[in-house]
Order: sequence, then C-alpha cells, then structure tokens
Amino acid sequence: MKNLIFIFSIAVLSFNSKAGVLILEGKFQNKNVFIQNAFGANGVGFCATEIKVNGKITTDEVNSSAFEIDLTALNIKPGQKVVIEISHKSDCVPVVLNPEVLKPRPTFEVVSMNINSSGILKWTAKNESGPLPYVVEQFKWNKWVYVGEVQGIGNPDNHDYSFQIATHSGENKFRVKQVGLGATPKVSSPVIINSGTDKPSFMITKNNKAIQYTCETSFEVYDAFGTVVKKGFGKETDIDNLSKGKYYLCYDNQVSEFEKRK
Repeated sequence: MKNLIFIFSIAVLSFNSKAGVLILEGKFQNKNVFIQNAFGANGVGFCATEIKVNGKITTDEVNSSAFEIDLTALNIKPGQKVVIEISHKSDCVPVVLNPEVLKPRPTFEVVSMNINSSGILKWTAKNESGPLPYVVEQFKWNKWVYVGEVQGIGNPDNHDYSFQIATHSGENKFRVKQVGLGATPKVSSPVIINSGTDKPSFMITKNNKAIQYTCETSFEVYDAFGTVVKKGFGKETDIDNLSKGKYYLCYDNQVSEFEKRK
C-alpha cells in the first residue's frame, strides 16, 4: 500500500500524518487532547497503537473507541512546546477531535504601560502562552482603531515591548490586545495622555475635488453604506473620483459629514 501523507499547518500548530504516525505540535495551554479511535480496516483491534509526548511513551489507554491524551499529568509547563506522536496501523488514521487546544491563547498580563516624551508606547507583559502579535489600538472616531502590531515572544517571563505612536489633538487613549484563533480577544487597560497637537479644521475646495486640512492629520472617508473609500495621512484628501452624494469624514479625533456635489 502506498504511503499516505497529510499535512495541515496553521499559526504555531502543526498537524501532519504519514504512514503509521500522526504528529500534532503546538504549545501546552492547560488542555488535554481527545482522540477518536476507530477499529482497524480488518475489524481487529483499534487504530492507534502507541502515544509519545515529547519523545516519551505515555500510559494513555489507546484500546478504546475514544481516549484522552493526558498532558496535565506530564508536568508540562503552560506555553511549553508539545510534540505528540500517535502511532497507528497503516490502514487507518485516528481523528484528533480538538487540535485547537495546542494553539496559543491570549493570556498576557500587563506589568506596566506608559508613553514617553518621544511618543513611544512602552509596555512590559508576562504570562504569554504563545507567540501572538500584540495589536496596538488608538481610540478615536468613537471606536478603537488599529495602528500597528508588535510580535509577542510567547512565554511566561517578563518581556518589554515598544511602538512609536502618533497623537491627535486633546486626550489620547491607547491599548494593546491579542487575539488567539477562536478565542475572545484579551485587551489591556488603556493608557491616556493629553496632546498639545493643534486641532485641525477642514474645507472642501471650490472645484469640489479635494478636502484640505489646516494641518496634517489621519483621515478616513466613508460612503453612505459605511464602506471606507479613502484613507491616509496628510493635509489633503483627493475626492475627485468620488460619486455625488453624502459621505462621512473621520479626521484627527472628529467625525463630520460632507456632500460631494459633482
């Protein structure tokens, strides 16, 4: 019989099988792995024959239609790499019912967070259980807006991170968050600073082809259906190619309406 090869890979989780071995890789998240174990093709005995975790044979009972790989009993630390090898007969393959339990979850805790005089957001975090990116967000336009990412290291030790921010006029709020696959995002408390940045105003040019601001600003333009049609940073927004109608302009920390007339 020809060898069967199946490979599945996502995030830090690797899941592959070849003749006689099914391999599951990821990080321990305080969860056990459950296996659906069919009979062999000839109807004699079960498909899985032996389990190894990080190279060591376990005592998990494989002679049943379903069984649990008890990772909690192996003194594996949260966030530690796990490689599970499931030996099986060549004419069948066991089914891993919950491979997602080895994918990283957002478990970080912020030890400290501040913004220095150079406009750099700095934070120290601990208790990370996997290398997830930190998403940096700024609150403006009545919502939290994505401004960038910093890759997390992914273990429980204290780690220092930094990100250069840009402020708008008045009060500014920033936070960081992590999102694991299928998990609820985990967010930090916001850090707040007040900026002396000038508050811009805007005007539409007489030829109705551009929006001009009194100073440089971030901006987004939405159509009547809430679709972003323009986005950028500067002292002008080109609207020449927009159709006639009502639009919403987000700039600095303001939200306004305008109408494209021609």
